Amino acid sequence: MKNNIKEALANPNLRGALGRFGNDYLVSREKAYTGKNFEELREKISSIKRSAAGRMEELADRFTQNMLSRGAKVYRAKNAQEARDYILNLAMARGVKKIVKSKSMASEEIHLNEYLNEKGLESVETDLGEWILQLSGQKPSHMVMPAIHMTRGEVADVFSGEINLQLSSDIPVLVKVAREQLRRKFLEAGMGISGANIAVAETGTLVITTNEGNGRLTTTLPPIHVAIVGLEKLVEKFADVEPILEALPRSATGQKITSYVTMITGPTPVIDAGGNVKPKELHIVLLDNGRSQMQADPVFKQALQCIRCASCLNVCPVFQIVGGHVYGHVYTGGIGTILTAFFNGFENASDIQNLCIGCERCKRFCPGKIDIPGLIRELRSRVVDKKGLPGIPKFVMQRVLPNRKLFHRLLKVAHAAQKPFQTGGLVRHLPLFLAGLTEGRSLPAIADKPFRDLVVALDDKKVAQEEQWQPRVGFFAGCLTDFIYPRLGVAVYKLLHHMGMQMVFPLEQTCCGMPAVYMGSRETAAELARQNIAAFEKAGVDYITTACPTCAHALKHHFVEALAGDPKWGERARNFSSKVYTFAALLAEKSNGGQNLKLAQTTGKVTYHDSCHMKGVFGITVEPRELLKSAGLELVEMEGPDRCCGFGGSYSIKYPEISQHILEKKLASIINSGAELLALDCPGCLLQLHGGLDSRDKNITVKHTAEILAEQLLP
Repeated sequence: MKNNIKEALANPNLRGALGRFGNDYLVSREKAYTGKNFEELREKISSIKRSAAGRMEELADRFTQNMLSRGAKVYRAKNAQEARDYILNLAMARGVKKIVKSKSMASEEIHLNEYLNEKGLESVETDLGEWILQLSGQKPSHMVMPAIHMTRGEVADVFSGEINLQLSSDIPVLVKVAREQLRRKFLEAGMGISGANIAVAETGTLVITTNEGNGRLTTTLPPIHVAIVGLEKLVEKFADVEPILEALPRSATGQKITSYVTMITGPTPVIDAGGNVKPKELHIVLLDNGRSQMQADPVFKQALQCIRCASCLNVCPVFQIVGGHVYGHVYTGGIGTILTAFFNGFENASDIQNLCIGCERCKRFCPGKIDIPGLIRELRSRVVDKKGLPGIPKFVMQRVLPNRKLFHRLLKVAHAAQKPFQTGGLVRHLPLFLAGLTEGRSLPAIADKPFRDLVVALDDKKVAQEEQWQPRVGFFAGCLTDFIYPRLGVAVYKLLHHMGMQMVFPLEQTCCGMPAVYMGSRETAAELARQNIAAFEKAGVDYITTACPTCAHALKHHFVEALAGDPKWGERARNFSSKVYTFAALLAEKSNGGQNLKLAQTTGKVTYHDSCHMKGVFGITVEPRELLKSAGLELVEMEGPDRCCGFGGSYSIKYPEISQHILEKKLASIINSGAELLALDCPGCLLQLHGGLDSRDKNITVKHTAEILAEQLLP
């Protein structure tokens, strides 16, 4: 996979094509959804698909009966080999030599073309993108737009080779060539093979959406039509089709509707090239191939709610950099990783699940309401359950993180070791195998004094006076605030004090456990949750807040998840969770969006970066902007303020080359905004973006919102 990543990153055409599409997609999608309530729509879809997934066998039987009654034949294929053999035997029995195919990911999943070609049959892709890939010997890199990774110049070269004539990259010329070459294939074919987007049990109807006329030609011209339909495509009622058709094109390509929506309810007679009416054969291959196993899994059955729109790929910062081929199998991106685990075996997904950076952006865009990041984490945990962690990560997860004192001693050792490389509070170069950590970004030095040492030295008289103040707000620092950016903790203290709230800092608190969650180490995540809950319970606080949204995500959600099966700690985790707020949300609520803060007014342009977990998990976007405006700052929006910065915790260490490319895109947006101040609410983003701007000598100040506001407080 490392080699595949290296090749992808060395391909500027790939990144250019994916980057342009990623930018255009968001605009088109927003326009297509204008006037639609996306949340209501996806609630309907998830309900329909969840119900259908729970009754898969019942709906398959009902669909089969209705199709049989209309003269079609239905074959239930348990696996890829059964599906391939059925189609091959049918072709052999009918004397078919040539087959045309419209786009079908299910046929890609079972590697049908290769199999039929090996048996001496000619199987031709007729979808333009799929035909390009077939001619060039490639696999799809995207579920909806299979050749998105290729430029038109590359396509012109492929077509030139096919017809032995040098062609220009003019799109109408290329389309004309494809039309001329493929039309005769339709007329010669004895069988047409398609997929289907929806299969309706109530009526025995196949629904197929396409943007090219090849789908209609494939299903109508040849005397035999075979549709390969995954069991997850079943829905109960014809009325269930509507919401899926509302969302599928909008989420897939930003279209309100595709050029063709074909509904097939039983076979209809065909007319051959001579004008003769002939009977039509319609065969449906209902494909299982791991779907029943997915349905039986209490966690992963949620993946059956996928409508194959690929919106999760379209907004994935990693996919936009490396494309689909690095995933190594037919289905790509986050949902593709999960499908690969069930359709190709868990061992085939054990490496590619690491590609997920954990930004959770896909979750916001999924019309099936699938918690793709959550499923990826579960997949990761199961890999670790089975294989264990490798050497160093195992030592860190099992010996260092659960032992707070050892963890902190090691940080002190690192603080001493960094001295020779530290300049002005930053580490800009590291030696030997550590050199990659400072490639493209500077790193902040570990602070001389962590926040836990500073907090006990805060004004003792004030602290003594405040001991009776209410409410008592427990502050969870997190590792970055505690040891790298203690000034953030001081800023939070000043703002809480300004509002008459008492900050309580339990010294027994430790890492939030997010590294363990993302490494798949369930036991460590649960142990850290227990340690932190006990520390804050002992402190007796009314609220718990943190200046890190990723830590807030851990405290509010992952503690509950990690201890859900623990009869002693489950309820304590839920009580703890109910008190957790991000600091931006708490500050905005208690200060009326900053209006109740006594702030000196300042000037200047500020642009705001929405951290992935602040927006994606907590939905907080307005509050920080209102707080910044309350200090008199002029807010200017950058392009893509909610795009990932590429940090992702340990991701930037595991995949520094991907992290760097994501960072480059983000920095370009920040610089182009024209702002002299970048505000954000995540210490991890602060590390990544400040380091990136510093390494490029850009004179843009980067600060946490709490810092900016604390500096403007009036006495």
